[in-house]
Amino acid sequence: MLRALPLALTAALNVQAQVAPNKLDQVMVTATRSKLSLDRVLADTTVLTRADIERQGYGNLVDLLSRQGCFEMVRNGNPGSSSSVFLRGAHNQHTLLLVDGVRMDTQNGSGGAAWEAIPLAQIERVEIVRGAASAVYGSDAVAGVIQIFTRQGGDGAQLELGGALGSLGLGKGDMHLSGRLGDFDYALGAALERASGFNILRVNNAPPYLADRDGWSQESFNGRLGWQINAQHRLEALHTRADSDSGYDDAYAKPAPVVDDRSLHKTEISRALWAAQWTKGLSTEYSRGQSTERYETTSNGRSTYLTETEVRQQSLGASWQWTAGQQINLQLERREDQLINSGLRKSAGGQGSRSQDAVAASYLFSQGPWDAQLHMRRDKDSDFGGVNTGTLAAGWRPATGWRVWASAGSAFRAPTLYQIFSQYGPKDGGAALKPEHGRNRELGLSYEQGVNRASLTVYNNRIKDLISYDAGFIGQCPAYPVVVPKPATWDGCYGNLARVQLRGVSLQGGTELLGLQWQAGLDWQDPRDLVTDKRLGRRAKQLANLRVSKQLQDWTGGVQLRAVGSRFDDHANTRPLGGYALLNLDLGYRVNSQVRLQLNLDNALDKAYQTASGYAQAPRTLMLSVRLNPKL
Repeated sequence: MLRALPLALTAALNVQAQVAPNKLDQVMVTATRSKLSLDRVLADTTVLTRADIERQGYGNLVDLLSRQGCFEMVRNGNPGSSSSVFLRGAHNQHTLLLVDGVRMDTQNGSGGAAWEAIPLAQIERVEIVRGAASAVYGSDAVAGVIQIFTRQGGDGAQLELGGALGSLGLGKGDMHLSGRLGDFDYALGAALERASGFNILRVNNAPPYLADRDGWSQESFNGRLGWQINAQHRLEALHTRADSDSGYDDAYAKPAPVVDDRSLHKTEISRALWAAQWTKGLSTEYSRGQSTERYETTSNGRSTYLTETEVRQQSLGASWQWTAGQQINLQLERREDQLINSGLRKSAGGQGSRSQDAVAASYLFSQGPWDAQLHMRRDKDSDFGGVNTGTLAAGWRPATGWRVWASAGSAFRAPTLYQIFSQYGPKDGGAALKPEHGRNRELGLSYEQGVNRASLTVYNNRIKDLISYDAGFIGQCPAYPVVVPKPATWDGCYGNLARVQLRGVSLQGGTELLGLQWQAGLDWQDPRDLVTDKRLGRRAKQLANLRVSKQLQDWTGGVQLRAVGSRFDDHANTRPLGGYALLNLDLGYRVNSQVRLQLNLDNALDKAYQTASGYAQAPRTLMLSVRLNPKL
C-alpha cells in the first residue's frame, strides 16, 4: 500500500488540469499572530475548513488531525479516552493547542493538551503550523502549533442543524445559530453526542475478564458576541464549554463487567478582546483569556482521581505596516497557571501556581520574489528565570509556482506544576527543574500551479534537558528521604535527563487526474532518544495518506487510506506494535440548497489494530448524517 502512494505525488508535479482542488488561497493568522497570506508563510502549514470537518465520520479532533501529514495519534480506546498527538514524532506536550487564541494545557503529569475534550461540532477552522514557534508563542510550541477557531456570526441570520445515527449505538446532533443585528454579530451553538461503544481492553490473561461496552458522551456549548463600535474599533466576547463522560477499563483486568470505570472531562474557555485600527498601517489587539480543564476518574460512582488546571492569560499586541512589504509586530503577554491536585506535596498545600511574563517582536519582509521573517521573544518564569527564543526564516520564488524556504528556530517547554510541586519534584529549597530546550532547522520546497501542488519539507529538531522520571534522581525529591540502594522499576524522581532528535522528510501533493481529485502524503521520520539510541515509543518510521475524491452534480464521494508503519510500545524498543492501514469511505448527496445527506464507512475493512498495547480501536463503523440549512 505504501509503495503505491508515490505515484500520486509524482502526478502532482507532472499533470496539468483546469481547476485546483481545495486550493488554499487563504489568510493564516497562527504562523505570525497577524493576518498573512498563505503564500508568504515560511513554514509547513495546513488549513482545515468546516467542509473538511463535516466530511469526517467516526471520531473527534484527534482523528481529524491523524489524517494530516506528520501526525500520529495514541488513544486508549474510544474517542473519549485519554489521547495523545505526536507531531513530527515529538511528545504530546510539545505541541501547543490554542482555541480562539486561548492556551489549552493541563499541568498534571507531563502536561500537554487534553485533545479528546475539544468538541469537534463547534470548530469552524483549524490552522496547523509545524516547527518550532516559541519565539512567537513562548512555552510548549516545540514541535508546532495548532489553533482552533470556533464558529462565529456573519451577515444575515443563519440556522444550521445536524444529526447522525451510526453503529456502536452512536447518535449525535448539533445546532448553530448566527447573524447580525445592527452593529452586533452573534453566534450560538450546542452539540450532543452519545454512543454505547465497544470493549476497549484486550486482555487474555488471569484474572478472568468479561468484556463490556465502553461508551462515551459529550455535551458542548459555545457563544460569541461581537460589537463593531465603528470602522476602527471592535469588542468581542466568547465562551466555550464541553462536558465529556467516557467509559474506560482499568489497566488491570476486572473480574466482572459490573465494575464501571468512567473518565469525566470538563473544559471551559473564555476570552474578551478589543481590536483597534488606529491608522491605515497601525493596529492593536488586547485580549484576556482563561481556560479550565478538570479531569476526574470514578469507579462505580466513587471518585478515584481528580485534577484541575486553570490557565489565565492576557496580551497586548501591536502591528505596524511600515511599508507595503514590511511589517513589525510587538507583543506583551502574561500567563498564570494553577494546578489543584491531591498528588501535590503538603508543603504546596495541594496546589501549585506560577507565572510567566513575556515580550516579543517580529519583523516581516516581502518584496518581489523574496520573503524574510525574524521573531524574537523573552519569557521570564517565576520558577526558573528567563528564556530567550528566536526564529529566522527566508524564502525565494525562483519561477512561477515555485518557492524554496529555510528556517532556524529555538523553542522551550516549561516544567509542569505537577513535576515541580509533587512529591517527585525537587525538594523545597533544592535546584529547580530546567525548561526543556529545542533547536529546529528545516528546509522546504513547494510548487503550486493550477490544480497541481506539491511540497517537500526536511526538518531536524533537537530537544535537550527533557524532564524524565528516573531512578537516578532518587534523593533529590521528598518521596525518597533516605537512600534506596536497589530501586525498583517504579522508583524515581523528576529531573532533566533525556535528549531526543526528531528528523524527517515530509512529501505532500495533490492534483486532478482521470477526472478525480488526488491528495497524498508520505512521511519518513526518525524520532530518537539520543541517550539510548532507541526510537521513541509508539512512533512509526513511515506514515502515508491518500485521498481520492469525485464530485458529480449533486453527488460527492471519497476514498481515504491511512497507513502507519510498525512501532514499539515502549522507549526501550522491547514490545513491538504492528503497523496498520485503514480504509475510510464517504458519500454525500445534496438534496437541495437546504438539505445535505452523508454516509461514512470508516475502517471499512474492519481492521483490528492498536495505537497503545492492550487497547482496542474502533471496528468498522457506519454513520448516516444530515445537515439542514433552513431559510430564516
